Amino acid sequence: MKFTKMQGLGNDYVYVNCFEETITSPSELAVRISDRHFGVGSDGLIMIKPSDKADFEMEMYNADGSRGEMCGNGIRCVAKYVYDYGLTDKTHISVETLGGIKYLDLTVGDGKVALVRVDMGRPILKPSEIPVLSPGETVLNEPVTAAGKEYRITCVSMGNPHAVVFTDRDVRELPLEEIGPAFENHEMFPNRINTEFVRVLDRHTAEMRVWERGSGETLACGTGACAVAVACVLNGLTENEVTVKLLGGDLKIEWDQERDTVYMTGPAEVVFEGEWK
Repeated sequence: MKFTKMQGLGNDYVYVNCFEETITSPSELAVRISDRHFGVGSDGLIMIKPSDKADFEMEMYNADGSRGEMCGNGIRCVAKYVYDYGLTDKTHISVETLGGIKYLDLTVGDGKVALVRVDMGRPILKPSEIPVLSPGETVLNEPVTAAGKEYRITCVSMGNPHAVVFTDRDVRELPLEEIGPAFENHEMFPNRINTEFVRVLDRHTAEMRVWERGSGETLACGTGACAVAVACVLNGLTENEVTVKLLGGDLKIEWDQERDTVYMTGPAEVVFEGEWK
């Protein structure tokens, strides 16, 4: 099976062109191929497939074999793959995901995709749709106890569930290996949760670290950055255009409240190609 390793701000996945390849047990393959010692090494597996609803379908699996609804960094790499490898010549494409159909604009230079702007759709704030077990209309700056300490969370779904935690501390100092699993497996979150730990730097800038369900800490999370921007605005901390600084680099996020949609702009890169036997 031929594959391509790609990354968006260090959030890396193994990509397989399922127009040409067939994968019978994607969950099992995701676990094996993601292993950073005995496999290729990645945050998961992404299959690029035909779709009868959009130009392409993105089917993704986390490193632990669980299926994910959406991945912002992953979908930018899908856009780069389909253009750079000749599956399309369009610079505006649609991609079907479990989190809905996403629309992407490609910036091309020297025949290759350099940047991708993704219409990430409407942020979901209703607890039952995220899902999170909470009686209110939204989960906005609500207290939760995890790893023996009280935190305050704002919950947003961008096709997958996120809990955003604001802190005054340098996020690089947080013991994420301890806190992350406590949030991921907390009883409040029926489908587990991705958790972003955020320090707001100014009205247009925030920095974050992320603990992704099924993968642990990753260098970047596109849907997480979108959730962070929405949470910042809801809590009155930033304007609606935010540069989110992740360990792997920066993403530009805009929440167009008039259209109630979130736009994410960032890079995508090929790391290497290979063959899995």
